[in-house]
Amino acid sequence: MVHASAASAKTALRAQMKAVRAKAAKDSPDAAHQVINHLPSEFVGRFGTVAGYFPLGSEIDPRPLMAHLAKAGARLALPRAVAGAPLKFHIWQPGDDLEKSGFGVAEPLAAAPICQPDLVLVPLLAFDRFGGRMGYGQGHYDRTLSALRAHGDRVALGLGFDAQSVATLPIEDHDETLDGILTQMRYIPVQRKI
Repeated sequence: MVHASAASAKTALRAQMKAVRAKAAKDSPDAAHQVINHLPSEFVGRFGTVAGYFPLGSEIDPRPLMAHLAKAGARLALPRAVAGAPLKFHIWQPGDDLEKSGFGVAEPLAAAPICQPDLVLVPLLAFDRFGGRMGYGQGHYDRTLSALRAHGDRVALGLGFDAQSVATLPIEDHDETLDGILTQMRYIPVQRKI
């Protein structure tokens, strides 16, 4: 259970980090391509299926990174959202038809084959070096990563601007942590808290 003061602090931090991300996107218009330069070489060719997302607002566009990984043999996937449920990932490739979800996000068609990705590129508002991630507060990625990890090892790679880094985020029991963060300036391996 989250206390009212903690919830209002999270709401304020989300608003602040949205503004930080918007400024970072304006200052780094080529970030979608810059992140590729900082991807550790062991990520290339390691994953059979890579799930990304269609960017909203000032989120870094993962599609150039996805294309880079596809050239190394990865299949690509995008999520479809259902309120209160884990995301379902569907096979996708550039040029495939998309439709708008109830959340206003471009999604693959429901008829596209469903898959279980090994690597999930995760959008965010803020992150810390311990793998803490702040999203929009709906819990889509927490539910999704929990469900995926229940069926085997999955890597969650946060994709964001370096300016979105904070010292530490409040983590609750249901929050799923990232395995690493990739920004336009560096790759940040997660440090586990002792």
